[in-house]
Amino acid sequence: MREVIETALKDMEVSFEEPRPGAFLVRLPGQRKLATMTWLIVGDRTLHVEAFFCRRPDENHAEFYSWLLTKNGFMYGVHFALDPVGDVYLVGRVPSAAVTEEELDRLLGCVLTYADEGFDRALELGFASSIRREWEWRAKRGESLANLQAFARFADPDR
Repeated sequence: MREVIETALKDMEVSFEEPRPGAFLVRLPGQRKLATMTWLIVGDRTLHVEAFFCRRPDENHAEFYSWLLTKNGFMYGVHFALDPVGDVYLVGRVPSAAVTEEELDRLLGCVLTYADEGFDRALELGFASSIRREWEWRAKRGESLANLQAFARFADPDR
């Protein structure tokens, strides 16, 4: 399985490293979320897929977690899960026999799509106040807001 993964990653032309045999750390470049670091870990009978999505939300917990659970019902290959401190990951497990180059391409495509397309909504639901405070703090200091332009909608405190 290790050889199939390495060949597939090279063919996909994605950046990856193998810090230990059978554990691949893949960098998936996105649009909204600049990069999604994804582990592919070869086990005895399965391939484990894991990607950090976002930290534990600061606010609006019920709606944030409801959104995650609703998304889980329509996802392929991976699903949202929480670690012990509440940070959110995309995780999945695939039987060794199902690991092909095509399936890896599909799985990594799903990870990237779910992470990238869901990132703004997760920020809106779980971090709007924090983003608004950061925006205001930077504006008061006269700092460039260019790196926060994507979150301009949070500048409106009545939102």
